[in-house]
Amino acid sequence: MTLPDSRPEAASPTFADLQIHPAVLRATADVGYETPTAIQAATIPPLMAGSDVVGLAQTGTGKTAAFAIPILSKIDVKSTATQALVLAPTRELALQVAEAFSRYGAHLPQIHVLPIYGGSSYGVQLAGLRRGAQVVVGTPGRVIDHLERGTLDLSHIDYLVLDEADEMLTMGFAEDVERILSETPEYKQVALFSATMPPAIRKLTKKYLHDPFEVTAKAKTATAENISQRYIQVAGPRKMDALTRVLEVEPFEAMIVFVRTKQATEEVAEKLRARGFSAAAINGDIPQAQRERTIAALKEGGSKGIDILVATDVAARGLDVERISHVLNYDIPHDTESYVHRIGRTGRAGRSGTAVLFVSPRERHLLKAIEKATRQTLTEAQLPTVEDVNTQRITKFADSITDTLANPGIDLFRKLVQDYEREHDVPMADIAAALAVQSRDGEAFLMSPEPPPERRERRERPKTTSERPRQSRDFATYRISVGKRHKIGPGAIVGAIANEGGLHRSDFGHIAIGPDFSLVELPAKLPRATLKKLEQTRISGVLIDLRPDRSPAKTKPRRKHAG
Repeated sequence: MTLPDSRPEAASPTFADLQIHPAVLRATADVGYETPTAIQAATIPPLMAGSDVVGLAQTGTGKTAAFAIPILSKIDVKSTATQALVLAPTRELALQVAEAFSRYGAHLPQIHVLPIYGGSSYGVQLAGLRRGAQVVVGTPGRVIDHLERGTLDLSHIDYLVLDEADEMLTMGFAEDVERILSETPEYKQVALFSATMPPAIRKLTKKYLHDPFEVTAKAKTATAENISQRYIQVAGPRKMDALTRVLEVEPFEAMIVFVRTKQATEEVAEKLRARGFSAAAINGDIPQAQRERTIAALKEGGSKGIDILVATDVAARGLDVERISHVLNYDIPHDTESYVHRIGRTGRAGRSGTAVLFVSPRERHLLKAIEKATRQTLTEAQLPTVEDVNTQRITKFADSITDTLANPGIDLFRKLVQDYEREHDVPMADIAAALAVQSRDGEAFLMSPEPPPERRERRERPKTTSERPRQSRDFATYRISVGKRHKIGPGAIVGAIANEGGLHRSDFGHIAIGPDFSLVELPAKLPRATLKKLEQTRISGVLIDLRPDRSPAKTKPRRKHAG
């Protein structure tokens, strides 16, 4: 059965109507959820009733809560056995889903949620599995690694979720997914979510799901028209400098700066205060009384309050402060639903608002996902230059003099300065300049000019093999110990290496698959940390043993492009 994605407003249920566990209901209220989205309202009841579900849904429709809430409502917290397994195509999504389970299960006693994915320490994951995790969220490759090590037991699985199933198949995880499914009990509840329904996904549903309940929900454009949205391309290490420039040049009344972690809220707020901005942090660990004081200070603003709030998604849920004129996404969110909720903190009560998004070159795919889901194109803006910042500082300096001249207390200091001028025979301009330097407490007033940019070779991935030479100076060829006899394709290689090594698809050049080995073009200067992560990478259960290729050209297999 397929349900429409919209229903009359009067018929919209609340979470309290969906028969979910009281502790889970309490957690949804904590994060500011009041009414379920279309896919949540359509999916939660059949999952609560024990049916298998197929959800055709884009990111940004609220699908994570659609399966997390019913699973947490039914799970046995008294048992430490792994009862729910969620498979996700990327480590970012696995982390996001695991965090969502933790939020919705915050009031369930003894609930343990464990993300397992490539690029993370085995030690932490092994300790978590030994302790017992009722919910495991993982990428297919790392899940198979734990199955082969005997450290993950799926024999007690009651709930299995395939999230973004089409993306998993595109990345070459089809065999891994089927292998994992074969390790689970025959009688379990399965939920499959996919943005599209290609034949391969339909085949999977027929093979592993029993009479599934089908739900279709489309993401709506949920961003208000009175909010202008733009993005600035900035590399991670330069984010603080970029944020400082925006704050100095952009006229704003109050701003929320969104970061991804609790620790980052404290770090960013502290750095802003050190730069002279009135900023405070808010996150899930801050006591309610302190949270209320911080929000009150944000509402107050000015000399008695704060103008910048550094927050996580969870901490800012339900925050409604009219004077917030700007939202700045310091860390780009990994799901469009979070983006929509973030920028909804500005433009309140009919006022106009501004949303700014920092995007690193490797995060442009997330920007495209946001634009696709919201059906809105974000305008690219340039980072304010040193000249922009210095011009603004000079203007503010002049304004501060004008404002202070009207202060009644100036008479005393005028007399003191005049006395100093007479006694020391120093020009008034020099005295004023000395006082200005004194007020800076050793800090430079103007920003130094930027050094000339280093010469960098631009590496762009061509659309076809003929568009660039077979060997780019930016790429090096690496050899891996899997080939045709292991029944793998380019998608499986890209998926596994990208997942484990934290690489993007644009980091791959040609891929040549031979009978027993394959050659992969990757960035010539892979960081040592990335190589370390790839040491234990497996494809179809085989250790790839990645190393630089030094074989003669005549022994190399024919090349294919990763795209």
